[in-house]
Amino acid sequence: MSTDRLAGETPPEQEAAPGTADAQTPEDTTAPGADASAPEASADPSEDATPPEHSANPDATTPEDSANPGEDATAPDGPATPEGPATPGADATVSEPAPAAAGDEAGTPDSGAAQRPSVSTSAKATADALAAAVRAVESGERAAASFFNDAPRSARPAAPAAPSPKDARDSGAGTPQSGPTGPAPEVTRPRAAEEAGGPARPPVVDGGALNPAGAAAPAGPAPAARPAMTTAPGIEGVRQVLAAGGAPETLAGPAAEALGERAAEALSEDPWQLLGVPGVRPEQADGFARALLGPACGPGDERRAQALVGWLLEQAAVAGHSALEAAALRAALAQRSVPDPDEALQTAIADGAVLVFQDAIEEPGRARPAAGDDEEEQPVRILLGLDRFAMAEESVADGLARLLNTFEAVAEPEQDTAAEAEEPGDGTDGAQPSAADGDPSSESAAAPASEAGTAGALADADDAPHRPVRPSAAAWEAAAAAAPSPSAAELIRAVADSGLVAHTGAEAARAEPAALIAAARSLGLRAFGATHTENGRRRLAAHLTATPDAAAAGSTDPGTAAVTVSALLSGQQGPGRDADGALALDLLVVLDAPQLDLETAALLVESLTDGTRLVLSGDPGVLWSAGPGRLFADLLAARFCPQVASRTPDFGPIGELVSGIGIGELSQVEAPGKEVVIVPVRDPGEAVHRTVQLVADSVPRALGVPADRTQVITVGHGGAAGTRALNAALKERLNPGPGRFGGFDPGDRVAYAPAPGRTIPGTVTGADAAGLHLDCDGSATVVPREQVAAGAVRHGWALTAHQAAGARWPAAVVVLPGDAAGGLTRAWVYTAFGRGEQHLSVVQGADQALPRAVAEVPVKERTTRLRTLLQQSVQSAEEPSAAG
Repeated sequence: MSTDRLAGETPPEQEAAPGTADAQTPEDTTAPGADASAPEASADPSEDATPPEHSANPDATTPEDSANPGEDATAPDGPATPEGPATPGADATVSEPAPAAAGDEAGTPDSGAAQRPSVSTSAKATADALAAAVRAVESGERAAASFFNDAPRSARPAAPAAPSPKDARDSGAGTPQSGPTGPAPEVTRPRAAEEAGGPARPPVVDGGALNPAGAAAPAGPAPAARPAMTTAPGIEGVRQVLAAGGAPETLAGPAAEALGERAAEALSEDPWQLLGVPGVRPEQADGFARALLGPACGPGDERRAQALVGWLLEQAAVAGHSALEAAALRAALAQRSVPDPDEALQTAIADGAVLVFQDAIEEPGRARPAAGDDEEEQPVRILLGLDRFAMAEESVADGLARLLNTFEAVAEPEQDTAAEAEEPGDGTDGAQPSAADGDPSSESAAAPASEAGTAGALADADDAPHRPVRPSAAAWEAAAAAAPSPSAAELIRAVADSGLVAHTGAEAARAEPAALIAAARSLGLRAFGATHTENGRRRLAAHLTATPDAAAAGSTDPGTAAVTVSALLSGQQGPGRDADGALALDLLVVLDAPQLDLETAALLVESLTDGTRLVLSGDPGVLWSAGPGRLFADLLAARFCPQVASRTPDFGPIGELVSGIGIGELSQVEAPGKEVVIVPVRDPGEAVHRTVQLVADSVPRALGVPADRTQVITVGHGGAAGTRALNAALKERLNPGPGRFGGFDPGDRVAYAPAPGRTIPGTVTGADAAGLHLDCDGSATVVPREQVAAGAVRHGWALTAHQAAGARWPAAVVVLPGDAAGGLTRAWVYTAFGRGEQHLSVVQGADQALPRAVAEVPVKERTTRLRTLLQQSVQSAEEPSAAG
């Protein structure tokens, strides 16, 4: 290698190479319409607008990487939405918004049209009041309490009307799951508006039909009606409409999936619904609308404004936000030539497509107002969000509170008293009635649970109803005393006394949740640990096997207690579900908790029955989830439950380096065995060359780590040193071939994204009519050809930090080209540098941007409501006790 410069050293006179654009739009996403412009600038002008990467690759849409030069994400960098002046429809004739299309309800167009004006008047009045409240609070003219503390007006009954396009898409056939299942939506939706401090949204009647123009179309002269397009049934009709609008036919499948059975009719009536298809940008939808509507198309069309509102909030979710401030959303609409952003927001609120919330602003050094204290008002901000993310956040908050409130502590003193009364001379054996000490009833209850864990995902593993096992306090204390470390003992004691515990620690601290799982299983509890990746599952299984309590855990293979979150929820791994549909377990430890997005967390929490113990464990310094939310950070900030901070440090040069980064210090470390090596480069081209040299030659020769065990990590997908360029160079060196299977050859390392937020490393073994065959960590996987064409599989020698989160490799090569400086944060560097177990090489071209990011840019913030919801839950629980 060229140098063994230690971490933190910056070579003198190092030049940062300018960013290289990689903004060619693929054929399947070329902008429809003759004058549609290239994708407008968001966080970076060289971003691509590739639908497959938005739909299939989780890291292409993550906020920490979206700002990187060459990245193809379209998400905003922060609470503000993507920048760049957009003038869609500038050359089109501006006209009055088109009226709602008649005939939304099949067979009864006239009745629907007659009833719509009354709904529009009521919804409009409500929306005007809400918008006025938002403006008054933001400008300081009135306090928020003056609006929200007034007695609510009785809602006028709404006449049946067709829902807005957004509502229809959310409820249409073929759409992805949009929120947690179960009774939570009926309970949490009113609380979102009333208890969470936001005005309740107007009533929305689910008509079940598409209403492209919206139910609250303004009155006025309408442009000449265009002839109705007669479309073929099914997906052929979708292709026909797309072709008429100049859009690629490859969007037919995603459009049908996103818009449902009436996709063709929906697109012909409201072309801007094309924005509901993943990867389509506003300028592309504008070109499509101009081709279909002609003179009736303009930037002030209400249908366009409503589609943009939903699209902007979806893009904010891609960047990790569960809601946006009202001012940011108005500014983003104005940037996209919406003439009246306030009117657009009013209509969206009236249609129920957007919910309004007020969120308390935490001021440093200011004490939280006491319950019932009305003298001092706390400042608030007005947030707007989509229904499904609001429901997911509230479902998580309610579920966590339920686990805390339904937990029953062990009544040890009563058991001891009874034991002493029966056996006065044997007071030292008061803890005998426990599963750990051989109580026959406990053993009979514990045996089937252990068998269910060994068998894996068998929903009917226990024919008889499960008898809860409740170890005594003395049994828990004995387990804590036998723990391998003081931090593990502290964690066991915390779990014994609470139904919800947060545990923080780095890589070495993962042994503590493993010790807890082994101890709980030795006590007869059905305990499992869930990780974000298969790589993490194997590491947890290794910890469980090495735990001293493994032999007493009641299972021939302790590693069966380690599962992945996705496999646990799907039933492929773990104990399966009981007769009520809940996960058949007593204790669940979720490792890699920062990687949990809101919707996955909601599904997980709802799957736990009352009284189940839940431990959320993770490293708070790593990148947050690829999806919206920051569950673990909000849980810690709210101080909602007991927290256990590990005192087990990560040893070795890499551990020392990463620990320093976690506190904002990029220091030099002693690396006598070349555990940490810095390779300075001048430009992205040299960065690619040196990376290939390290992976193919230097690391295998010096350390004995083969190329297939070395992982390259870079900031983004695009650019001259992004994953695309690096993977192309690494394939040419390590596994050259023509790419005869959709661009892949046998032996290629790949990254398969079966769903947003999940990345599964694998190796191509072949292909046939069924699809691309992969070997993913020893498991044979077949990816259908449609998914391969959609971008669900990409080469995997080089990954982004989000794709690599939750996994570790013997060696890691982190590439930091000069054009990546804008995408660096402390969390990104912490995550990337911590992926190597034995060796870390840093290809350093970012110069002083690296230490500056570590010291000054901790993380890219996200706008969420979970922390406020958890704090309100605590206050609500404290008020009855204070009153008593």
